Amino acid sequence: MRRHRYALSSRGSTWRAGPLSILGEVTMFVGATMSMSAAEPVFPGVTWAVRTPDEVGMSVTGLERFCEAVGGRGCVVRHGYLVYTWGDATKRGDVASAAKPLYTHFLLKALEERKIRSLDDTVLPLEPRLGELNAALGHKDRGITWRHLANQTSCYGVAEAPGTAFCYNDWQMALFWDLLFLKVYQTTYERVDGDVLHPLLTDSLGCEDDPTFMAFGTGDRPGRLGISPRDFARFGWLYLRRGNWGGQQLLGERLARMAVASSLSNDIPQSAGHAAELLPGQRTLGSQTVPDNQTDHFGSYSWLWWTNGIDRQAKRHWADAPRDVFGCFGHGGPRVMAMMPSLDLVVSWNDADVKSRDAENEAFRRLGAAVVDGPN
Repeated sequence: MRRHRYALSSRGSTWRAGPLSILGEVTMFVGATMSMSAAEPVFPGVTWAVRTPDEVGMSVTGLERFCEAVGGRGCVVRHGYLVYTWGDATKRGDVASAAKPLYTHFLLKALEERKIRSLDDTVLPLEPRLGELNAALGHKDRGITWRHLANQTSCYGVAEAPGTAFCYNDWQMALFWDLLFLKVYQTTYERVDGDVLHPLLTDSLGCEDDPTFMAFGTGDRPGRLGISPRDFARFGWLYLRRGNWGGQQLLGERLARMAVASSLSNDIPQSAGHAAELLPGQRTLGSQTVPDNQTDHFGSYSWLWWTNGIDRQAKRHWADAPRDVFGCFGHGGPRVMAMMPSLDLVVSWNDADVKSRDAENEAFRRLGAAVVDGPN
């Protein structure tokens, strides 16, 4: 039988939750951010340091109610401390579309490092065959830019011109991934973890469970992210700290904030879904449907992140969640990593029973209700 370790409250009584990670030291860095003392930001070291819910202003009962709604496995981090886990938060697994904000991260990093000149540069020089497509549509794909690809407005594979419609599209994401990593970063499927993912991100974050862009291997949807909930929470903590990790800007603050606060306008419609020509041999990261047009953006899509915006019917994306929540979402809710900045909180789960926006909303409502000391 597996042995679990539980944190003790300040009064010495145990609280019921899932197994916690092995306790470890944390490194503290001076700066203006939110933490338990509201004076120093806290970052995990080799492992996440652990605090009990009452020590960080959360209710054990409230967290249990949240866990009942979610299922699966995951963890909650508040003020930089691991507060609650359920299931196996150390297990690496595919996170489906929740991987996409990492693609944006590396695009913005490429911009900072001058590997690309502008987010509004066309990608045609890297993939000249785009210029040969869709002659009857005015060779529209010649105009696809990095901005279009990273906001799912490239209209690749559908009839609209780039930038005129939103098309949540796994063929487009595969094109984006291959252009960014194979052409801009000049790596391969076999080397991308060692060349890019680890040295430029996950090693700096101190990830413990060997994240990979080859969740299913190099022969099956390369580019899919395999990561554990506790490691994914580190990526969330980076963006909650606006690109800063232990005093080092892994991504400039302006770009980190832009990525999660630039939701598409409701003036941009969802694609009508009329198929257009794709590149010969074009692969996909998921869906096999052509055309691929899975969802609207609901005024809540920002550089491949989901935000809590307002849709065309004036409805908030998650009505019962803090308005500032944003995150990475895969398969419609079972695979999620989300941040609540006003509560200084990150949550990460996988293999969950959350399978709709309503279920996401209820999970966020319960998690917010588990915070008993109010917003920072």
